[in-house]
Amino acid sequence: MTTPLPTRPFAALLFDMDGTLISSIASAERTWSRWAAAHGLDVAAFLPTIHGVRSVETIRRLNLPGVDPEAEAAAITQAEMEDVGDVTEIPGARAFLATLPPERWAIVTSAPRALALRRLAAADMPIPKLMVAAEDVAQGKPAPDCFLLAARRLGVAAEDCCVFEDAPAGIRAAEAAGASVVVVTATHHEPVSAKHPAIPNYRNLRAVTDPDGLRLTTDL
Repeated sequence: MTTPLPTRPFAALLFDMDGTLISSIASAERTWSRWAAAHGLDVAAFLPTIHGVRSVETIRRLNLPGVDPEAEAAAITQAEMEDVGDVTEIPGARAFLATLPPERWAIVTSAPRALALRRLAAADMPIPKLMVAAEDVAQGKPAPDCFLLAARRLGVAAEDCCVFEDAPAGIRAAEAAGASVVVVTATHHEPVSAKHPAIPNYRNLRAVTDPDGLRLTTDL
């Protein structure tokens, strides 16, 4: 049974970026495949581990001898910035964001800010008033720090936010922050858990602003 969308009002909506607002999987996996192959890794086994977390943490947890995670992450970011030709919006995302009050939403991404801005521009997506990027927190997802920071900068409680996510690390981070979660499945290849409501894209999603906040509804 599909978990229904929450009916309560929210003070703000927080969005992951890659896989949630835009599809950049092909670009990211091309870059990371080359890197993994150069370091003798099993590419097919490695690629699922890159999504939703900061590049530096992906590299750090491998404990590869003689590898500087900071330098390698910077090189990967540069390569990803040069490969954005097929980065596209998740269907309906641009129109959905356009309906939101600018002070009521933010992007919370594990990507460095420069890469995030590059990918958003490539997909012709709006730039939010507030973005929390990889360099803004000491601990990336699945730690809740990024969502807690975004809520604080918006002047609201994380418990009064709804987070849109696609990756397990981001979902765990949102849960740890105490936020509600909607899972975006546009880029998923496997069924998702029924623990949280899920949407395939934003085509039928609406956010209605009332005196109590933002309420999510669908046209279905």
